[in-house]
Amino acid sequence: MLAGLAWAPGTTIRPREHLDAVQRELREKKGVSAIIYVQTCATEKRRRRKRKEFPDPSRRVVINEMVCEGCGDCSVQSNCLSVEPLETEFGRKRTINQSSCNKDYSCLKGFCPSFVTVEGGTLKKGKAALPEGAAEFAALAPRSALDRPFGILVTGIGGMGVITIGQIVAMAAHLEGKGATVLDMSGLAQKFGPVMSHVRIAPSPAELHSVRVGTGAADLVLGCDLVVTSGSEALSKMNDKRSKVLVNATVSPTADFVKNPDWQLRGTDLQADIVDAAGAKNVEFVPAGKLATALMGDAIATNMFMLGYAFQKGWVPLAEDSLLRAIELNGVAVEFNRKAFLWGRRAATDLSRVERLAAPAEIIPISQALSRNLDELIARRVEFLTAYQDRAYAERYRKLVERVRVAEAQKIRASEGKFPLTEAVARYYFKLMAYKDEYEVARLYSDTAFARKVEGMFEGGYKLKFHLAPPIFNKPDPRTGEARKSEFGPWMMAAFRVLAKLKRLRGTPFDVFGASAERKAERRLIGEYEATVAELLEHLDGENRKLAVEIASVPEHIRGFGHVKRRHLDEAKKKEVALLTAFRASRPSARAA
Repeated sequence: MLAGLAWAPGTTIRPREHLDAVQRELREKKGVSAIIYVQTCATEKRRRRKRKEFPDPSRRVVINEMVCEGCGDCSVQSNCLSVEPLETEFGRKRTINQSSCNKDYSCLKGFCPSFVTVEGGTLKKGKAALPEGAAEFAALAPRSALDRPFGILVTGIGGMGVITIGQIVAMAAHLEGKGATVLDMSGLAQKFGPVMSHVRIAPSPAELHSVRVGTGAADLVLGCDLVVTSGSEALSKMNDKRSKVLVNATVSPTADFVKNPDWQLRGTDLQADIVDAAGAKNVEFVPAGKLATALMGDAIATNMFMLGYAFQKGWVPLAEDSLLRAIELNGVAVEFNRKAFLWGRRAATDLSRVERLAAPAEIIPISQALSRNLDELIARRVEFLTAYQDRAYAERYRKLVERVRVAEAQKIRASEGKFPLTEAVARYYFKLMAYKDEYEVARLYSDTAFARKVEGMFEGGYKLKFHLAPPIFNKPDPRTGEARKSEFGPWMMAAFRVLAKLKRLRGTPFDVFGASAERKAERRLIGEYEATVAELLEHLDGENRKLAVEIASVPEHIRGFGHVKRRHLDEAKKKEVALLTAFRASRPSARAA
């Protein structure tokens, strides 16, 4: 696009990755210089792609959650909310929301070997069709009469079709000869920003005197996003005498997650706020995002699913034919939206059956199946460490954990079978022992679980490319001195299989990777942790156990690879020093003094 223009002599065209270098270069030049940054907005690209008006690269990013450390550097580099948290047995990891991904690919800059690009092929479709032989089960929907002005508030996040829902409801009312107004409150919202659509319909246009749903005047709230629906603006429109509220219980991360890898959303508190405003009998929470994605293969179906659910409940005083005709007139993904609407109706009729159809019995990846008790948690890590290195290595882990459990039982008499210190040591001693060196990354990639994950997501001909920074072939960034990632083709899987078999060289004189400062630090951390645990057990009592658990959990914050891990390690060690100082001051002898 830019190369064909007649630029002035001396003008250069550089990729956006060079922006910082260009700025540094130009600041040294005297006189006036100009930088023209040309790039189509990623969100605009996504909108155009949905309309088939912009090239859609056949390239998607996938994260191997077993390799991921949950450090959040990918979020820092991309500032993208399509990189979402994934809770697993081995801690919080990252996953890519394929439905909202803009294909910006900036997350690949995160210094982490867990990123893979799938090139070619397509995402597998959802389970949109009913199984063969299954009967239609969306019963005839009850229809409420429209004998007065009716206010609908649609809440959600940018880029997910909130405004489209408002337009379709208004068009359906228009097709029936009724009055309708729409007021979209999007402000500066872009992708994932809060969006509201005020829709008012009445038997005739003359009965509508305002376009905004007033305080306590919402007859229906379609809460397509829990966070936005629980905000003060949306809550103010609810009324326990007239409002029906349908809320998508599937939580989307907020912008706080980009800055804070440990971000948690108190979903139950937000739900309580909504119930308080509208009354428990008037509110329904449905995992619409999860169901719509499983059934339709794309989270964009969520809001239309919600409209179908509310319609089937009799909360939308319009005819089905009018709504379906409005979807058709909208002219975008007509069949897709009709199916999403129908699945919402089915869910309102028999939610448990739809949930079974959306997620049939299947083998859950071991990393995502959470342990049910402490014994299972320990046993799974013993098994993992045996595969990681050998039985002797796993036995070293098991002995220390059992030693902690015995001491905690004797010194504190753990109530109700709860051993918080033992659980902390079981989790974080394992984390330190299972450090992800080159052998382990290779083992985790060559494991069949990752291949099954990719096969479950994609169909057609595709190939994998890996984004790594191997120390032997790596060239550091000339400006920062930090390692840079490179792209490796499908042949890397063969290399992974060979490297994984060399794991027994780990820590021996023949370990070609073991002499690096990072690997030496990882081995040193294991011994330091064992010494710290010994000190905790020696002075453990009921008063300082909570502090001991905090100290034992410090490795939770040691995350990432390379320079990212070094930064987190420095921060974690500072925290550990402060906690140990407090623990030593809490000893019985210190308290007595």
